[in-house]
Amino acid sequence: MNLLPVERACQLASTGPQTQWLIEGLWSEQAVGILGGEPKCCKSFLALDVAVSVASGAACLRQFPVRRSGPVLLFPAEDSLAVVRRRLEGIATAARVPFDSLPVDVITAPSLRLDTHADRSRLSATVQHLRPILLILDPLIRLHRSDENDATQIAVLLSYLRELQRQFQLAVLLVHHARKDSHSSRPGQALRGSSELHGWGDSNLYLRRKGSELTLSTEHRAAPSRDHIPLQLAESGSAVALTVVEASTVQPDTSPTPTQRVRQVLAKLQEPTPVQQLQKLCGMRTATLCAVLAELSANGEVIRDVKGYQLKLAFPLSHPIDPQGNGNGKSTLCFSGG
Repeated sequence: MNLLPVERACQLASTGPQTQWLIEGLWSEQAVGILGGEPKCCKSFLALDVAVSVASGAACLRQFPVRRSGPVLLFPAEDSLAVVRRRLEGIATAARVPFDSLPVDVITAPSLRLDTHADRSRLSATVQHLRPILLILDPLIRLHRSDENDATQIAVLLSYLRELQRQFQLAVLLVHHARKDSHSSRPGQALRGSSELHGWGDSNLYLRRKGSELTLSTEHRAAPSRDHIPLQLAESGSAVALTVVEASTVQPDTSPTPTQRVRQVLAKLQEPTPVQQLQKLCGMRTATLCAVLAELSANGEVIRDVKGYQLKLAFPLSHPIDPQGNGNGKSTLCFSGG
């Protein structure tokens, strides 16, 4: 018989290889993964900060040490080359590293389609020629015309990038969008499209904005993760770069939750209001609004009729109730949960 090798559990090695970091705590060496977040969450700024740090050896975000530095290859599909240069130069200034000698190569082709054999071949040849230790592609949506919700189609793209990583021993950072109003989901589950994207990453970074607060969460296949690292986009002269906010300077977020926003809007309305109008007044996705209305309905806080939704009145309109419990035939107007 041709048996598979086995070993008693008690005889297995008690120690294994330690995590090798490209950027300690942020990105493991030769890792593939996602830098995700909703629109306008500074994803591109963070990707460029990672590029400057790996290329120069300076700490990323001025806090996370680089354990291996080397050339970086970048494809910025959405921003103009002038904007990319200005941002890279500003981050280099913030990091106090010389911009002119920074080994960051930028792919200037107008498009790069990883769902075509021709462009995959061109990217592989470019990587082979330049030998970067980090490839940054920003963002995924500009790299293909596949259906991101189709696991079979998206797996083809991710498999190609994994093969590229293994063939050339480099790290791959893929910038990708998260769904709007996804704060109730775990960061990885909030990514737009197939769950293949979340499962693919060895290291993942997630940016989230709630009110004025911007936070970074990390996720690693073989190392501890961190949540809610506070960041801010800081300007110093011509330099604009992300930086980690000291805990003592973090201001509490006072922006209302979706449930609070719906309550506030309904409290101002005098008659039942349809979902379409509420969606505009609340400024949120219809799916989020419907989930909140379902919760408030289940709690008995709102009532629904053919005209729409309205806060439920706990008492008829009148004067306040006698605090001694002696009703004077009058009561106050009260919005449950208001």
